[in-house]
Amino acid sequence: MYLDTNVRPENMERITTKALADAFIEQAVKEIREQVKDKKVLLALSGGVDSSVVAALLIKAVGKQLTCVHVNHGLMRKGESEQVIEVFKEGLDANLVYVDATDRFLDLLAGVSEPEKKRKIIGGEFIKVFDEESAKLEGISFLAQGTIYPDILESDGVKAHHNVGGLPEDMEMELCEPVKLLFKDEVRLVGSALGLPDNMVYRQPFPGPGLGVRCLGAITRDRLHALREADAILREEFDNCGLAKTVWQYFIAVPDTKSVGVKDGKRYEGWPAIIRAVNTTDAMTATIEEIPYDVLHKITDRITHEVEGINRVLLDLTPKPIGTIEWE
Repeated sequence: MYLDTNVRPENMERITTKALADAFIEQAVKEIREQVKDKKVLLALSGGVDSSVVAALLIKAVGKQLTCVHVNHGLMRKGESEQVIEVFKEGLDANLVYVDATDRFLDLLAGVSEPEKKRKIIGGEFIKVFDEESAKLEGISFLAQGTIYPDILESDGVKAHHNVGGLPEDMEMELCEPVKLLFKDEVRLVGSALGLPDNMVYRQPFPGPGLGVRCLGAITRDRLHALREADAILREEFDNCGLAKTVWQYFIAVPDTKSVGVKDGKRYEGWPAIIRAVNTTDAMTATIEEIPYDVLHKITDRITHEVEGINRVLLDLTPKPIGTIEWE
């Protein structure tokens, strides 16, 4: 039912309760076992909601037959790679291979400003690193992916950075995509039912190229660092005020544009940080979340005082459509 089609059946009930999530898990585990049998599975575990839920499903279904590879491309949010290791290697006793490829990716991205070119470099290099790691493993028959239904619906060029359509034609492994008919809210419910921690299941959706599509234009290490720190402050303050539980996606984007500010009584050039906060159920359309001004003031004060290089904070008020959720 879940693994043999790319079209969600009209009679497939929307997962809205734990009971429905449990029923999905039972069916998915059964189908995964029927598909995989006694063979080995490889998964690129980004630490995002989708790949994390797929990892937990596969661990439940086939246990140590699964090997997870987490590639840190240097474009992760603050603390994310550490959480992947903590939850999966230490918590779920997964077969986890960790690769720190930060310098490799950032060196290739130096001076590249065109968004699609950045995506292709990140995606292409990721496949190379992943291939190098998978070549060290023996007897892998299946490649698991965290593809979800909006990825299939938008695989016509809107999302060049996702798994759909981005695989090498000569790939010998068979695909295993157990949540490909689910929407994001359903994936979260399944993750909770599988026992994954809330701070992972309800973490922000994150694009494959990571902060690479939020550090707008040509990526520099200093601006990337500023983006990572500013984004961590935004997430912390949303947690503190309760917005993290009601807003579907929120993040910072930092453009390659200088902004004049004042520091220690002198003018200096820094960058603006742009807050984006949207609500959606399926990522196909999105509305803007209204953030209380006292929260905005606190976030602005913290970012401009705590993050080196950022001297201005802006708020993006554009819904989808007309604007996509990501800037690039």
